[in-house]
Amino acid sequence: MGDALWKLSAAAQAEAVRGGEVSAVELVESHLERIAEVNPEVNAITQLLARHARQAAERTDRRRAAGEELGPLAGVPFTVKETTAVEGVPTTFGTPRFRDLVAPADAPPVARLRAAGAIPIGHSNMPTLVLAGMHTRSELFGDTLNPWDRGRTPGGTSGGDAVAVATGMAALGLGNDSGGSVRIPAQFCGVAGLKPTTGRFPADHRIVGPDDPGPASQLLVTDGPFARTVGDLRLAYEVLAGTDPRDPRAVPVPAYGPPLPGPVKVAVVADPGGHGVHPTVRAAVATAADALRDAGYDVREVPDVPRLDEALDAYGRIVATEFAPTWPVVRGLLGEGGDRYIGMAMERTPPASADEFMKLMGTWMNIRRSWAEFLDDHPLLLGPSFTEPPVEPRLESRDRAGSDRVGSGMRLCTVTSFVGVPGVAVPTGVADGLPSGVQIVGRAFREDLCLTAAEAIEERLGVLTPVDPHRGARAD
Repeated sequence: MGDALWKLSAAAQAEAVRGGEVSAVELVESHLERIAEVNPEVNAITQLLARHARQAAERTDRRRAAGEELGPLAGVPFTVKETTAVEGVPTTFGTPRFRDLVAPADAPPVARLRAAGAIPIGHSNMPTLVLAGMHTRSELFGDTLNPWDRGRTPGGTSGGDAVAVATGMAALGLGNDSGGSVRIPAQFCGVAGLKPTTGRFPADHRIVGPDDPGPASQLLVTDGPFARTVGDLRLAYEVLAGTDPRDPRAVPVPAYGPPLPGPVKVAVVADPGGHGVHPTVRAAVATAADALRDAGYDVREVPDVPRLDEALDAYGRIVATEFAPTWPVVRGLLGEGGDRYIGMAMERTPPASADEFMKLMGTWMNIRRSWAEFLDDHPLLLGPSFTEPPVEPRLESRDRAGSDRVGSGMRLCTVTSFVGVPGVAVPTGVADGLPSGVQIVGRAFREDLCLTAAEAIEERLGVLTPVDPHRGARAD
């Protein structure tokens, strides 16, 4: 094969390994060479799993030589966020306190990707404990840089995976999202990302020991993949969907639902809540809308999404109430300045009383009902993942104005996480040297509709990555 193997799509990589055109060892070595070239520039991969990856690739090649059938992701390297367990490797959460917290087993999504033949090649950076802000900087590993512009954040909290995929260090990344942590770095780095329906993918979000977190952490956090193409994102989705006895939340719903009659209706909201949207982001939404019209969708602008501000308030109060008892201990793990982001949020949103919390849980269900009714009429919603282009690093923890600005920018991600529906981030082009993009939100458990619409956008607007760091150009 004439081109560098790391430049191929995940689908092409797996096909080449299954067909014997290349060995899994060659594929892994190509990615390790790319990591050695690029990671010193961007600091996205925190723990390189070179020995583990080579051994896994050798096993794959032995299986192929023995005539065994290989999986749909055979030999494909992927990164794993520092929140998510990889057997035999520390799950550090970016804090020195956990640097020796070796995982006894793979987390369910890692296990599912491995079973499909994919190979974990490294852990990836994130904000310390996923709490230090949106910008990907951890106390243990430092800052991750946006490969398009080192003066802009790559987003977060799954920014390490987005950067690794965007620069060709891995074909797939595994992050998680509770309010934009996959979709925002996807938009900021020019890749595709999926936040699934709550309960679509099995997971285990316990940090230390056997105890599970409270209801907000159980219901808001979903693991989700990154890829350079929507087709690769679909492959990862098909592998990750399903059940696992370690996660009773995972629901046995088919990965694909029935076709919808007639042209699929798409509601367009460029400025959710009317709080303002940057001209380049508004233009990205308009461009994506035109692409969907060209693909035969029934695209309609609507006044707004349901109950946005009410949902944002309820989200904030529920999370603050659940988090408040542990904050004094957690604060000490975040390092110098790492507590500013959550500290400002706690000052702004005091914990609710027991009676207030019970009422908030009812409000949560009521808002979910309003969204279900909205999406029953409009099966898809097109809008921004973030209402600005990539912002400067650590804006959200600089001061109250910066925190409010970032909170406003991610508002459509926050509300869609709150109601538990799926969203696919897809690039739309480049504006002022930075990637732009949108998200397609869908009905619960209809990720398939979101992916198909995102593919229609990608087919008409193209793929932006892989890129060489800071040059803003395809690595062709």
